Amino acid sequence: MARTASKQQSFNILIVGQAGRLQYEAVLFVASLRAMSPDFDGRIIIAEPQPGPLWPQDPRIHQDSVRTFLENFGAEIVPFHSTHFGHTYAYGNKIEALSVLPEGEPFVFFDTDTLVTGDLMSVPFDFERPSASKRVEGTWPTLELYGPGYTETWKSLYDKFDLDFESSLDLSQPDEYWRRYLYFNAGFFYYKCPKLFGDRFTQFATAIRDDAPEALVCQPLHPWLDQIALPLVIHSFGGGRDALPDGYLDGDVTCHYRLLPLLYARESDKVVEVLEEVSAPNKVKKVLKQHDAMKRMIYQGRGQKVRDLFDQDHLPRKEQAIRNTIKRNGFWLR
Repeated sequence: MARTASKQQSFNILIVGQAGRLQYEAVLFVASLRAMSPDFDGRIIIAEPQPGPLWPQDPRIHQDSVRTFLENFGAEIVPFHSTHFGHTYAYGNKIEALSVLPEGEPFVFFDTDTLVTGDLMSVPFDFERPSASKRVEGTWPTLELYGPGYTETWKSLYDKFDLDFESSLDLSQPDEYWRRYLYFNAGFFYYKCPKLFGDRFTQFATAIRDDAPEALVCQPLHPWLDQIALPLVIHSFGGGRDALPDGYLDGDVTCHYRLLPLLYARESDKVVEVLEEVSAPNKVKKVLKQHDAMKRMIYQGRGQKVRDLFDQDHLPRKEQAIRNTIKRNGFWLR
């Protein structure tokens, strides 16, 4: 749908860049941002974890061509040191990386596996009320037959941090149905101050990890810890599921594709067109072709073969079914 551009206050963008696939996803993110949102006037900050006791292997961006590309496109690579998470919980990077942002300046965090498909300056962020991605499945908690239900599990966390549980509920959803409870994907989130948000995110996540309520005794915390703590942080700052209108992020303006085979399988024709358009220039292509999955999916046509396996208007309900079909046909790459 068409969007009417509105005057938006300046904000900074944060992504995490490190060795492996994420460094190439960062290239694709920045290339799509510059192509599709040329009026973006904030800083693009790429937080880079540094070697240390929590990283047995060097996590820094290894490819000089990647560094040069990102810097030439106006991104700033800023180092940070992991003190709470590191290799054993790499999703914690998005929590600790907030420390590199300037205090008191609005920010939006994106996972690197995000494609910008429209004008970010048209998004009506209210940085006083944080929110995050609602493109999420009911992945947590996992309920045991005789164990605590959704209400008991989530309420124990709100009680732990002295938060009001009742006001977090979506009362239009049935009791003990996962959508009734505040739950986000951490593919994007935003607020007016990264220090306030980052300090509380760190506090809540480490407290859950190290001293979880009794109701969580049978619950897996890996890999869901960030998504368990995130709604609590957002609720504590007065944000929620209704803070950002639908249709912008995870809609017309961005796509959190996760992995390229999933993008080709399930995203709109527009997303595929943007992907192939922004990756076509030689200065982008020569960097992305260094990553095998991107080379095969984008430049050697495997992505279109994946797309032909599915009717995008009638996709399987569960992501796992999509993955299984791609794998069964020999097209799975990551």
